[in-house]
Amino acid sequence: MTRQDRQASIVSASTLGRRGVLGAMSLAAFGSLTVPAALGAGAETGPSDVDILNFALNLEYLEAEFYLRAVTGHGLSSSDIDGRGRLGPVTGGRRVPFRTRAFRNYAREIAGDEADHVRFIRQALGSAAVARPAIDLDWAFTVAARAAGLIGPGARFDAFANETNFLLAAFIFEDVGVTAYKGAARLIGNKDVLEAAAGILAVEAYHAGEIRTLLYGLGLFDQVKAISDARDGLDGPGDKDQGIGNSEVANVVPADRNGIAFSRGPGEVLNIVYLGGAGARFGFFPQRLNGTIG
Repeated sequence: MTRQDRQASIVSASTLGRRGVLGAMSLAAFGSLTVPAALGAGAETGPSDVDILNFALNLEYLEAEFYLRAVTGHGLSSSDIDGRGRLGPVTGGRRVPFRTRAFRNYAREIAGDEADHVRFIRQALGSAAVARPAIDLDWAFTVAARAAGLIGPGARFDAFANETNFLLAAFIFEDVGVTAYKGAARLIGNKDVLEAAAGILAVEAYHAGEIRTLLYGLGLFDQVKAISDARDGLDGPGDKDQGIGNSEVANVVPADRNGIAFSRGPGEVLNIVYLGGAGARFGFFPQRLNGTIG
């Protein structure tokens, strides 16, 4: 099945008939239980699997809206954004005037994957899924760019103005998504959910590698390092972020000394996407996340 066929089937098929790990899990593993009830089973301490998946869903809403608007000019459909909590608007975002066909095609592919992730997680959560929170794709990028020193204190950063800005903006998200899913692995109780999350993590890692490779090819070493350093300053103590290297040594794959991807806990992830908190108007989520985490 081609990507186009797969995406068409996802749109047209019923949720129970959709192919995928969570679809099979909800039918075979959960039996007559509702999906949310089964997901929450076995969690004795800490956040439940429902809490974790809803936390991930908030982040997937952000990525899907960013990429979809960049390549199509519009975001998620109304059927993919409702749920528990307050449904929020999306501020900013528009079609990027890509000049490089490959960049546009990569962005379109990622947009499709992120939209699939939203539908996939919403299917698993059923009626427990949270609504899309308010998302800022305008001012938040300016705050992030100023914090990284990419622009001066009075300048604005338009993530959708050109393909270079778009790639730098995408870099803000992608590594965070990988480390967030990696960090969530130890919190997930249901093995079917864990397997599905591992599959999403793998795709997010492919995306991150794609964006990092494109940035490396453009020679944007200093700009990427500045964003990486700013992210590392936001998430708390420790060094969990890396740039892409320099013209002599590539660092497309950020890993520790054992070649293992870094983990971030929910608090560290929130510090980044909120861009530090109230002083930055909670960054990309001006009304904060929906759900129990956030």
